[in-house]
Amino acid sequence: MTWFQSLTLAGRELLPIVQGGMGVGVSAHRLAGAVASQNAVGTIASVDLRHHHPDLVEQTEHCRDRERIDDANRVALDREVRAALDMAEGRGLVAVNVMKAVRDHPALVRQACESGAQAIVMGAGLPLDLPDMTADYPKVALIPILSEARGVAAVLKKWMKKGRMADAVVIEHPGYAGGHLGAARLDDIHDERFEFKRVLGECHQLFHDLQLGSDAPRLIVAGGVGSHEQVRHWLANGADAVQVGTAFAVTQEGDAHENFKRVLMQADPTKLAEFTSVAGLPARAVATPWLTRYLRQEKTLQAGARCDPRRCSQRMDCLTQCGIRDGISRFGQFCIDLKLAAAMRGEVSRGLFFRGASKLPFGDAMRSVRELMDYLLNGRMPAAA
Repeated sequence: MTWFQSLTLAGRELLPIVQGGMGVGVSAHRLAGAVASQNAVGTIASVDLRHHHPDLVEQTEHCRDRERIDDANRVALDREVRAALDMAEGRGLVAVNVMKAVRDHPALVRQACESGAQAIVMGAGLPLDLPDMTADYPKVALIPILSEARGVAAVLKKWMKKGRMADAVVIEHPGYAGGHLGAARLDDIHDERFEFKRVLGECHQLFHDLQLGSDAPRLIVAGGVGSHEQVRHWLANGADAVQVGTAFAVTQEGDAHENFKRVLMQADPTKLAEFTSVAGLPARAVATPWLTRYLRQEKTLQAGARCDPRRCSQRMDCLTQCGIRDGISRFGQFCIDLKLAAAMRGEVSRGLFFRGASKLPFGDAMRSVRELMDYLLNGRMPAAA
């Protein structure tokens, strides 16, 4: 007997731990497959996965044809999903995270479904049309990422009109999560309306008002959860599962370079940088020398913003809206794809290192996915940690 209840998704009984999707390439098949093999939810981040495939990098290295780059990334996504499923050997669940803010998101959703992904997770915008994109794949679980009950209500009511219900909802607290955050403005990320206790209560009331009964989505809290005590607390207080990102990113199976993991492990979670991304969303990352220099120059760069497609350094137009390409002065003014890819490769002086504001359970020790899962659910610390 265990102290927790299973998480039921896509007809599977799973451990109530969800590994967050982290790009570029931080959570690919090695991490997602390892988590799924432990009977939990492993998540592949779909953004620009070609960087894990030397043949695809070679084909697109000096390419200025965005369709060719898109094709390469869809090939990479197909490879990563199939490899993760092979690693899982029928256990757990392999999900794909697709950012709504990414221009090619409909094609990435279709590719993920065609490749066998068992769930689609979507944030960075209201995924109101996700049921349309997955209409041919009714068995694929749909999981929006939202931060407050108002957004949950908007998505569920829209989906219900389309005859579809969310299988789960990730409730992400922008005050603690890493990467892109679910608040409209940087000043709002610590607002009390995002507190888990409040949002969970409002969501349960919403499900009651909509008379969803047993069809109500499972609720997964995300952001700042990094200890066994926190897992126990939220599973006992309205959550069906917890999502963990940074602690999984630094495991032995994490797909990023060891330098990437060291930067995250050595960072003080109370001294992270909070800024506006080039996608126009609040974001949180390690205050590396590059990011510190950029933030000092940000106002000057924003003052010189101008709309010019040629400012897209790779001509891939990865985002629906881009501060540097579209001349949006209130957005960030750098190429996020280049910076995230550099971080994934371990280029400390050039990369952007997204990180959540939680203390890592093993400090600066790099442990396995199995050991992390055991700690989160059972509180057991590995001896060497």
